[in-house]
Amino acid sequence: MRNSIISWILALFALLFVSGSMWFTHRLSKQFAEVEQQRMEIWAEATRQLVLADENTDITLYSSIIEANTTIPVYMTDADYHVILTRNVHEPKQDVEAFYEKQIARLRSSQTPIEVRVSPDVTQYIFYEESNLLRQLRLFPWVQMAVVLGFMVLLITFIITSYRNEQNRVWVGLSKETAHQLGTPISSLNGWMELLKTRYPNDELLPDITTDINRLQLVAERFSRIGSAPTLAPADMQKIVKESYAYMRTRVSKKVELELKIDEPSSPDDYKTMADEPLMAWVVENLIKNSVDAMNGHGWIGLHLQHNGASIVLDVTDTGRGIERKRYTQVFRPGYTTKTRGWGLGLSLCKRIVEEYHRGEIFVHQSVVSKGTTFRVILKQGIDR
Repeated sequence: MRNSIISWILALFALLFVSGSMWFTHRLSKQFAEVEQQRMEIWAEATRQLVLADENTDITLYSSIIEANTTIPVYMTDADYHVILTRNVHEPKQDVEAFYEKQIARLRSSQTPIEVRVSPDVTQYIFYEESNLLRQLRLFPWVQMAVVLGFMVLLITFIITSYRNEQNRVWVGLSKETAHQLGTPISSLNGWMELLKTRYPNDELLPDITTDINRLQLVAERFSRIGSAPTLAPADMQKIVKESYAYMRTRVSKKVELELKIDEPSSPDDYKTMADEPLMAWVVENLIKNSVDAMNGHGWIGLHLQHNGASIVLDVTDTGRGIERKRYTQVFRPGYTTKTRGWGLGLSLCKRIVEEYHRGEIFVHQSVVSKGTTFRVILKQGIDR
């Protein structure tokens, strides 16, 4: 919210600054254009006097006025608008006549020429274009706007990046602290477990307790890896998905039908990829948990693992409440949740693990409100990349 307000304030400041600059420059360029018009009228009169001068007339002033124009392109034509004299015009090497015809036609449509009566029977016309300085003056506010907008984009990007980096630091700190806090009770539980094994070696509950302690250790390990460089190694997505499915199958409500489908591979390496197995298993489990929450504890969840070219594709489909299209990307933001209790971190964790750690993709593949949703995970196939 704070960053949004700052961005709007900066955008408003930039708009006011550029608008003021454009207004001032427009006013200045208008005045400058009037000055150029006056200069052209004086230049036209000097040209007329120079044409009418005889050998006894001092033409120094007229010549100096004509020579002083070094910036404004000028075209002098006869009464039929044929060019007879130009100044400060870059003439092409070819098709000169066609060039001048085009220029005069353009100028006649946009301005009233200055009339120069050389004699009662001879009339000439002077057309002129804006000088380079005036054109640059008109262009200046647009250049200025581009610079300001570029600066604003950089500044807003810096603010957003700083905010995200701050979020990342909070993420990493929270994950590391969680792993640290879990470490002490897990160590204690392991000690008590060894004592129980000594005193009650044949107790049938001990294997289940051992399994849960190992699970706690895995959870702590997962949290400890957030913010650290992932340990990517050759992994089989079939194995990861099957194990996650088996683990979640015994822990979701019996009202939830959980189904797994794996397309038959064409080669043993079709489902091999470089991955951090504990983190990828966490992604699969989080997607299943998210689907369970979306169905309020009853419905159908399908996992479909398939090989598509150079990609491994996992679809997790549920018959839950569905997602509106405008929220397809929002569901992956930290803190976004539809539950009354919850941090809204599950899907955000999935996105971080898949996209930042594994250079894959995760997105809402399709969803219909009140009918269900399919999340899709895409990973690159191959263990030599």
